[in-house]
Amino acid sequence: MKENCYRLGCDIGGTFTDFVLLNDETGEMITGKCLTTPQDPSDAVEEGIRALEKVAPNFVGKLDELIHGTTLVINSIIERKGARTGLITTKGFRDVLELGREIRYAPYDIFAEFPMPLIPRRFRIEVDERVRSDGSILKPLNQEEARGAVRKLLQMGVESIAVCLINSFENPTHELMIKKIIKEEAPDISTSISYYVLPQIKEYERTSTTVTNAYVKPLTGRYLSRLADRLVSIGFKGKLFIMLSSGGVTSVETAAEFPVRVIESGPTAAVIAGQYYGKHFNIPEMFCFDMGGTTAKSCLIQKGVAGVVPTFEVGRVQRFMKGSGLTIQVPVVDLMEIGAGGGSIAKISKMGTLQVGPESSGADPGPICYGRGGVDPCVTDADLLLGYLDENYFLGGEMKLDKEGARSGMEERIARPLGVSFIQAIWGIHDLINETMAAAAKTHIAEKGGNPKIVTIAAFGGAGPVHAYGLAKKLGSSRLLVPPNAGVGSAMGFFTAPRAFDLLRSHKVSLSDSNFMEIEDIFRALEGDAAKILKKESADDVIRYIRSLDMRFVGQGSEVNVLLPPGEFTKLKKDDIRHLFDDVYEKLYGRTYPDSEVEFINFKVRASLPERLLQLPRLKKQKGQNLKQAIKGKRLAYSHPAKDFVPYTVFNRYKLFPDASFQGPAIIEEKESTLIVGEGAYVRMDDFGFLWVELKEVR
Repeated sequence: MKENCYRLGCDIGGTFTDFVLLNDETGEMITGKCLTTPQDPSDAVEEGIRALEKVAPNFVGKLDELIHGTTLVINSIIERKGARTGLITTKGFRDVLELGREIRYAPYDIFAEFPMPLIPRRFRIEVDERVRSDGSILKPLNQEEARGAVRKLLQMGVESIAVCLINSFENPTHELMIKKIIKEEAPDISTSISYYVLPQIKEYERTSTTVTNAYVKPLTGRYLSRLADRLVSIGFKGKLFIMLSSGGVTSVETAAEFPVRVIESGPTAAVIAGQYYGKHFNIPEMFCFDMGGTTAKSCLIQKGVAGVVPTFEVGRVQRFMKGSGLTIQVPVVDLMEIGAGGGSIAKISKMGTLQVGPESSGADPGPICYGRGGVDPCVTDADLLLGYLDENYFLGGEMKLDKEGARSGMEERIARPLGVSFIQAIWGIHDLINETMAAAAKTHIAEKGGNPKIVTIAAFGGAGPVHAYGLAKKLGSSRLLVPPNAGVGSAMGFFTAPRAFDLLRSHKVSLSDSNFMEIEDIFRALEGDAAKILKKESADDVIRYIRSLDMRFVGQGSEVNVLLPPGEFTKLKKDDIRHLFDDVYEKLYGRTYPDSEVEFINFKVRASLPERLLQLPRLKKQKGQNLKQAIKGKRLAYSHPAKDFVPYTVFNRYKLFPDASFQGPAIIEEKESTLIVGEGAYVRMDDFGFLWVELKEVR
C-alpha cells in the first residue's frame, strides 16, 4: 500500500458537518457526521477528524488530499458578518449597487423590500476618470485624487477595498494604478480589483460581484489560514482543496483570493456526485434532490451533464422570488432552492395557516428533539413523531432524540393554536414541505425542458431520503435512486469533482468586424492565467482547455453560450461560427434570424486537470445472506393512504446485499440518513449498493 492512500471529503453545512474518508487503493469508505460549530467551523472539522481516527487510526498522516466545501461565505453574506468594505468607482457610478437593473421583482407590491448593499453609501468614493467602451482613455486618472480616496477609506476604518471602474474590462490601466496606490498606503489591506475578479461587461453585475468578493475576502482568508494551520497541527501533510460553485475544485490560495467563487460549494458537490452516478448508470434525465438541515436544493441533470449558469442571487429578501437578492456573476452549477430543511421551523402564519420555514433552527439550538434548548417545532420533529426516524438510531445512535419533548412542543405550538389533531399537525408539516418542494421542482424541470414523469430522482442529504418518496409521488416520477451514504452526499461528491477553473473576458465586437487573430490572443491569455492557477495544484499534469463564446444578435441584452470545437480559433471560418450560434439559438427559442448581425460579448475558458474519479466498489453476496438478517423489526409509522399509523418493516441498509428486494411500506436505516418507502413501491439493491425504488402506482 502506498504511503498517501487516503482522501477526505469534508462538507460544512448549516446544521451538520459531513465527512467521507476514502481509501483509494481498497475503495473502502468511512463516513462521519457531527454538528456544525458556527462560531468557528474548523472546530467541527477537527472534531470529525478525531472521531474518524477512532475507526481508522493514524489516517491523517496518510492523507493525500482533503477536499473541503463550506457555507461560511454565503452565511457571512446573508448574516451581514463580512468585513467593513470600501468601494472606489468612477465618478457618476457611486449608486450602481442600489440602482441595479432598475427592475422591481414584485411590480404590484408597493412595500417590496430590496436587499441592503453590502457597502453603505458613505464608504463608496468616486474618482474622476473615464475609459471608453473600446478601451481608449477619455479622461486620465488623477493619481493624487485616487490616493486621497484610498486614505479617506483607511481613515474610516475599512478592512477591505473593492475597485470597480467603468469599462475596465477593456482597459484595466486605472484600476491597476489604484491597486498600486493601495499597496503603497496599506500593504496588508485586502483588495479586490474588478479586472481580476470579473473582467466582464455589465456594470451592475461586475460591481456587485467585486464588492461581494471584497466583503468576504478577509473572513475567508482568516478561516482558510486557520483551518490549514489546524490541520497541520494534527498531522496533515497533504494538499488542501476547496470546492468551487462551478463544480470544480481549486487550491486554498485561489479560494482565498476569489472567495466569491465558493459561495455554493457545498450543495454543488451533491450535484456533481449525481452527475457522476447518472453517467455511470446511463440515466438520461436525473433530478438531483439534496435536503439537509437548513435548505433543500435541486438540479436537473440532462444527458449526464449538470448545467452551469453565469449568474445567481444571494441573500434574497423574499426567499423564492427571483430579483430580490444580491446578484453574483460567477459560474455556478444550475441549482435551485426548492424548499426548507430538517431544521426549518413550523409556525402559524399571520393568516392563521401552517407555515414551514424559511427560518431555521440551525445547529444550535436545533429542533426540539435535539435536546439542545430548541423550543420551535421543526420538520425533523414532525418526521420523528410520524415514526419515520428512530430516536435511538439518529446518527447511528450517537445522538439520542427527545421524542416526548418534540411531542409537547408540537401540541403546544402547532396543534392547539391551529385547532387540529396531533396527527394532522405533524403530517401537515411533512406534507406541506413536500408540496412546496414539488411545486418548485415542477417549475425548475419545466424551465429546462424536462418532464417530471420520466426523471429519476436521486436523493441526497440527511433529510433527502426521508422526503424523496413523498416528493416523487407528487411529481409523478416513477423511479427513485438512493446512493450509499446519501446523508453525506456532498462530501462524496468532492471525489468526483474535477480540478478546474473558469475564466472569461468581455470584448464586444461584431462577427463581421472581428479579427480572429486578436480573439485567439484573448483565448491564449485566458489559458495562460488559468495555467498559473492550476499549476499551484499540480505542476506535472496536462491541462485540458474548453473554449466557448457568449454571443447575441446586435441590439439584444442577453447572450447564449456557444461551445467551440478544439483547436485554434484562427482555423475556424466566420460561417462556421455563425452556424454554431444559429444551432444553439434555434434549439433554445425555436427559430433564428439568418439575416441579422451577431456579435461576440464574452470569451470563456474552462481549464481542468485530469480527473481523479471515485471508483465504485462492487458488493459481493456472502453465503447464507438473506433478507431476514437485514430486518431490524417493525415500527409504527404514519401512512397517508391508511390515514393511520401502520407497521413498517425496518431494514438495516448495511446488511442488505446485491439483488435484495422487497416491497413497502418499509424504512431503510443507515447511519447518516433514513429512506422511507410507502405502500405499492418496490425496492431493489444493485451490485454497487444503490437502492432503486420503483413507484408502481404512478406509472
